[in-house]
Parts: sequence; C-alpha cells; structure tokens
Amino acid sequence: MTTDTSNKILAFIESKGKAAPKEIVDYLSISRQAVAKQLSKLLEQGKINKIGKPPKVFYAILEQKPFRNEYAVSKEAKQTIESNFLNITAIGEAKKGWEGFIDWCLKRKQDVKKAAADYVSIIKKHNAVRKDGLLDGTRKMRDTFSKVYLDQLFYLEFYAIEHFGKTKLGQMLLYAKQSQNKAMIRDLTAEIEPKVKELIKKYKIEAVGFVPPTVKREVQLMKELEKDLALPLSKVKITKAKTQIIIPQKTLSKLGDRIENAKRTFIVENQPSYSNVLLIDDAVGSGATFNEIAKQIKEKHIANKVIGLAITGSLKGFDVISEV
Repeated sequence: MTTDTSNKILAFIESKGKAAPKEIVDYLSISRQAVAKQLSKLLEQGKINKIGKPPKVFYAILEQKPFRNEYAVSKEAKQTIESNFLNITAIGEAKKGWEGFIDWCLKRKQDVKKAAADYVSIIKKHNAVRKDGLLDGTRKMRDTFSKVYLDQLFYLEFYAIEHFGKTKLGQMLLYAKQSQNKAMIRDLTAEIEPKVKELIKKYKIEAVGFVPPTVKREVQLMKELEKDLALPLSKVKITKAKTQIIIPQKTLSKLGDRIENAKRTFIVENQPSYSNVLLIDDAVGSGATFNEIAKQIKEKHIANKVIGLAITGSLKGFDVISEV
C-alpha cells in the first residue's frame, strides 16, 4: 500500500530525476527517520532504486518492467541460464539468472526463446570439453611454446563466449578488479573456491603460489583472493620486481615481449621443495607468465610438478585479455 507521504516522495523524486534523502526531508519538512522508513518501503516495493553509497546516496524511480509471459522455454534451459548468466549493466547493476537474461534480450531487442536456445547450446558445447569441470589449456601451451615448464594448465571459465560476450566469471573478474570492490572479490572467491579445492585435492597439491599483480592498485585482487581463499598450504614466494617504467603484461601484444617481461620481472625465491605446486592467476593471456614462473620453480628444484590455474582464459587460443 502506498501512503500519501510515499506518493509525495515518488512525485518529488520523479520531478528531480534523482533525489538525496536530505532534499526529501527539506521538501516534506518531516524527520529523517520518517523519510528513511518511507524510502525503505518504496525500495521493498520495487518502486525506486538506490544509487551510490553513504554519504553520497540518491534515489530514482525504478523503471517498471513490462509484462512478461513465460516464454516457451524448457525447465532445463531456465536452470542452465539461472546458473550461468550474469549481466552487469552500464549503470553497475548486477542482473543474474533467468530474469537478468530476459532483461539482456529485451534491451537488445532479441527473441528470448531463440536466444535462450542459442545460449544453452553454447554452454553445452563448452561444457563438453571440460575435464572434471575445468577447461584444459595444456595443449595450447604446447602449441605456443617450444619448451613448456607447466605440467598442466587449467582455467575455470572462458572470459567471453560467442554472441553473448563476457561470461559470469569474466564479468565478476573484470568489475571486481576494475572497481577494487572487496565485496565483489569475496563473491568471486565464493564462486571459484569449490573448484580450486577440488583441484588441490585431486592433484595432491602441497604448496600454492599466487601470481603477483603488475598494475599498481590500492586493492589488489590477487592479494584479496589469497586472503579470502585462506588455503591451508605452504606458499611459494613470487615477487614482481619493480622497474623504472612499469610495463604491464597486458599492454604487450607480441609473445616474445611477454616472455621477456615475465622472465625479467617475476622472481621465485629459494625455498623448500615440494612434490606438487599450484600457481593461481586471474586470467591467462599468452601463458608466458605461468610458463616462466614454472621454469624458475623447476630450475630451483622447488617442485617436481607445476600446475597452473587461471580464473578465466581466452576462447580463441592464447589471445591477450587486455581488459583484465
């Protein structure tokens, strides 16, 4: 039920486009507590949305969704989309699953039923090449490098897929990293943690190394990931050497340059020996960083076997994922 006060608040917000709580308080001449209570009810009713974080918070009228029929889509298709689909909109809203998929289709004027069939077909095709739920990039490494030091390379998901663009993990990774949002990084950690632990158990991993970042940020995704995963394993110490001019790997388009960059700037410190070591990175581009770190680990007799795991990888070979 919408009260007279609520109607006045809605009308005021609509006239302004966006309104801060203080503006509403001043307009209605009522207490902040009363305004907060009404705003909370309007949020629950789906009539407004909240923009920003304290102390800069604004409210806007939430665009009402058009009537949606059930679209003649199978229960299995809906479940696949519910589990796999995520779209982060241009204004930073995370829209998940089936409802998010409908929004994505309507925004692009696509037939929902046909798009759903295409999406499910693509997901099934990619799932068919998974090995124990992981995508295996080992063969691509062997086709790319004359000498491969990684024993195996896996990634959890493609960064992007045909037609639909960035995957769920691709979007979570990109926006967690770019926004330096710790809550988003925790969500990403929760999403990948089961697969990471399964891999550790299967390959009897004794120590783990997190590939250090090359771009300076106040909140570093890899450091937060290491902290949030809290793996009860020994740590392989990897340092990214500081240079006079910092050249991020993602800015290098030639494989030879990426190999040289990795070789000269990543340093594995001497430490105890292990049978099996896992290297974790956010995304695999050329594979050069993984390979050069694995080379140092083996040359220093730190491990007999080195496995690489990236959160995302390219659908087409080892293309550079420059966004992340």
